[in-house]
Amino acid sequence: MKKNIFLLSIMIIIGTSALAKSDTKNDNPFFKKWKTPYETPPFNQIKPEHFLPAFQEGIKLEKNEIDAIINNNQKPSFKNTIEALEKSGSFLDRVNRVFGGLSGANTNEELQKIARTITPMLSKQRDDISLNPKLFDRIKVLYAERDKLKLSPEQITVLDNYYTNFVRSGANLNDEGKEKLRKINEELSMLSLKFSENSLKETNAIGLVIDNKDDLAGLPDDVVKAAAELARSKKMEGKWAFSLQKPSFIPFLQYSTKRDLREKLFKAYVNRGNNHNEYDNNKIVSRITSLRVSRANLLGYKTHADFVLERNMAKNSGAVYNFLNLLWKPAIKRANAEAADMQKIIDAEHGNFKLAAWDWWYYAEKVKKEKYALDESMLRPYFKMENVRAGAFEVASKLYGIKFKERNDIQVYNPDVKVFEVTEAGGKHIGIFYSDYFPRDGKRSGAWSSGFRGQSNIGGKFITPLVYNVGNFSKPTGDKPALLSIDEVNTLFHELGHALNSLFSNTTYPGGKSVPRDFVELPSQIMENWALEPEVLKMYGKHYQTGKTIPDELIQKIENAKLFNQGFETVEYLAASFLDMDWHTLADTNERDVQKFEHDAFAKIGLIPEIETRYQSTNFSHMIQGYSAGYYSYIWAAVLDADAFQAFKETTLFDRKTAAAFRNFVLAKSGTEDAMTLYKKFRGREPKVDALLIRRGLN
Repeated sequence: MKKNIFLLSIMIIIGTSALAKSDTKNDNPFFKKWKTPYETPPFNQIKPEHFLPAFQEGIKLEKNEIDAIINNNQKPSFKNTIEALEKSGSFLDRVNRVFGGLSGANTNEELQKIARTITPMLSKQRDDISLNPKLFDRIKVLYAERDKLKLSPEQITVLDNYYTNFVRSGANLNDEGKEKLRKINEELSMLSLKFSENSLKETNAIGLVIDNKDDLAGLPDDVVKAAAELARSKKMEGKWAFSLQKPSFIPFLQYSTKRDLREKLFKAYVNRGNNHNEYDNNKIVSRITSLRVSRANLLGYKTHADFVLERNMAKNSGAVYNFLNLLWKPAIKRANAEAADMQKIIDAEHGNFKLAAWDWWYYAEKVKKEKYALDESMLRPYFKMENVRAGAFEVASKLYGIKFKERNDIQVYNPDVKVFEVTEAGGKHIGIFYSDYFPRDGKRSGAWSSGFRGQSNIGGKFITPLVYNVGNFSKPTGDKPALLSIDEVNTLFHELGHALNSLFSNTTYPGGKSVPRDFVELPSQIMENWALEPEVLKMYGKHYQTGKTIPDELIQKIENAKLFNQGFETVEYLAASFLDMDWHTLADTNERDVQKFEHDAFAKIGLIPEIETRYQSTNFSHMIQGYSAGYYSYIWAAVLDADAFQAFKETTLFDRKTAAAFRNFVLAKSGTEDAMTLYKKFRGREPKVDALLIRRGLN
């Protein structure tokens, strides 16, 4: 299936749109050639009212392009059918990518209003293409003759993907079945959009307001200043506010001595989408999971997981559950030991209470200080965001010989965004990279990587990518720059790994690529391995005031504490993975009580009450938008990244030969061949789980 017709359902995570006002092609930038550097989006000119006319035009143009393919009297060939499909929809793709980027990172009421209008339009457009019998007939002819067509390995993969995706999108259904599928797809797209809008509202809410200075006890000065600034921005002068964005609420949970307030803020976070208000997601989750079963059944699958996993490396739900259970037993054992360590501190302090989920961060900090003489406040001064980003760039440069040069002549959609040109060592242009790292009301939570344009090389016309990374990291406060936590440092490296995957892409037909969900996180997760290596820490770990390099003593403490809290981190992640799988292995369309379903799911695996799952159904955006029956992918890919990084450890940290193999076989060619085939070309064998178990202390 063409990439651009799936883009909205991926980007809809990004919740978008606003109704367009009257507009003409003359003053709408989407109807003009962009005379910007590398044809980057002219954000200074693009306004909300430009989108609806551009979407309408894009849909019309794509329809005409599809009609031309169908009405071609010549015998179907790869060029006049598959390549023509790849070329179609370029106008719509450009509009959709810009809209998706803004909707995720800089949305507003106008854009959200537009999204409600275009979502059913785009759902219909996707179905009009994938359910077109004449178009599918042409693809079937080629698929049946594929062994005789003298195609390249990439062309064979692309043809197979088109045929398979059309079948999986309902092309073989009868007219009645196709109509049912259209209705399911439209309802799912609108429910997904509503879920996203609700999640944005709930996550941007203020979880705790403090007006008594005594209630700030234990909080570092920079946390207090950030809370005062947030309160001021919300017209609550003289108070302190904490939002449900991680840079705001996590430090409160780590340092606040006020247990009752920790509980209040923690519960506000975990109950996002479950507050029985206008933004409640309970019924939406139940309906979405039910509709997914209906769609899977219609397409010949027992469950939604069966449908999804068929195209992943795992292949089936049994393999996923076996893998999760393999990790669950040692992880829950380690988490229980960690909880016991914290309970000892509570008892020694005569706390007279049992450790609860809202206590974990607070007592974890105490354990870290007690066992490793380390706490996050010691590290943040060395992790100035700009230095960390420069360090991540330097790692990429040492590995792949590339360069990042800041460009101030390329337009951005928000002042927080910085732009860099990426080139080969000799100066050859690779692509453009945008970084956007600070939270704001118009940005959804989390971190992600995407692009305003993808790479392609159809007909020898090489088009370079425009890639962006988005995060929600700690912001500058007062006279202090943005100082990151270790988790934020890892996330920055992680997302740059995704960006490198996009920047290094060297394929001809981007729309026909199909990267398994449980392989796509390998390029990102492997980058995290370099982040805390002593050699790399010294590259970017500079004190924001003195400029001094992070001392060896502190680096050693980080090294000593690398297994700290691994039980917690693994358990909270695995619990969410089990929840996702449980929802999507349902074989009936009954709508469930979401809270009861969750309770039963966690009781079944023995999740301890001291740990809350990373996400709850009502705020589990991955599960609803893009990673359904696929959240396990992060830890599946962790096996790959731990094993792949071991290849560097067996040589040198920046071994150019190993890096070249990883770039050529994994980053540049992902999606053009079977994922395991590509991995074995890089590593010379299949991955082993040993390195992951050792890294997490689960061996």
